[in-house]
Amino acid sequence: MSYENELGVARWKRWSDCVHPPSSTQPPSLTGVLEPTGYFDPLNLAADIDQEKFDQYRTAELKHGRVAQLAVLGYVVPEFYRFPGEIAPGIKFADIPNGVAAIEAIPSLGWLQMIFLIGAVDYWGVLGDFDIGKPDLDPEEMDRRKTCELQHGRLAMLAILELLRHDAQNFVVPGFDGMDHLITGLPFLYS
Repeated sequence: MSYENELGVARWKRWSDCVHPPSSTQPPSLTGVLEPTGYFDPLNLAADIDQEKFDQYRTAELKHGRVAQLAVLGYVVPEFYRFPGEIAPGIKFADIPNGVAAIEAIPSLGWLQMIFLIGAVDYWGVLGDFDIGKPDLDPEEMDRRKTCELQHGRLAMLAILELLRHDAQNFVVPGFDGMDHLITGLPFLYS
C-alpha cells in the first residue's frame, strides 16, 4: 500500500498503520508485535472479527509455531543422530532416510499411530492448556517471553517450509545444489 505525502512523493505505509487488531481496546503493544513490521496482517484476516476469534487465531498461531519448532528439530537431528533400535519389526531407525524420502519408508501403521496421537492431543487440548507450567513472572517479562515464543514459532514455520522445499527439490533432481548433506557448515557431524 502506498500514499502520497504533502509533496506528492509516493511513500510506502507500514502495515501497522494500515491494519489494526480487531478491538479498539487492544493496546498498541500487542504481544507478538515487533518493529519494523508492526502489526502484520497483510490479508486483513483480523479486520472484521471479534476478540474471541482473534484469540482463537493467536492460539492456532502458537500451536502451529510449536509444531514447526518440533518439526525443524525432527528434520535436522537425524542428520547426525539416530535412535538405536527398531521403529517397526525389521525396520531400524537407521534405515529410515531423512526428510521427504522418509514418507515412503515409514509403514502405514506407523503413520496411523502418528495421526491418531496428533488427533488425540489436539482433540483433548493437551497442547492448548497454556496455564500449565507458566512461571510466576512480572507481566512485562511474561509479555517479552510470549513475544519470543511467537517469533520463534514464526521463524520455525518459515524454516520447515524451506527445509521441505529444499529436500523436495533435491528428491526430484538429486544433487541439484551439489551438497551431500543438509547441514553443510558442520562436516564433523557426519564423521
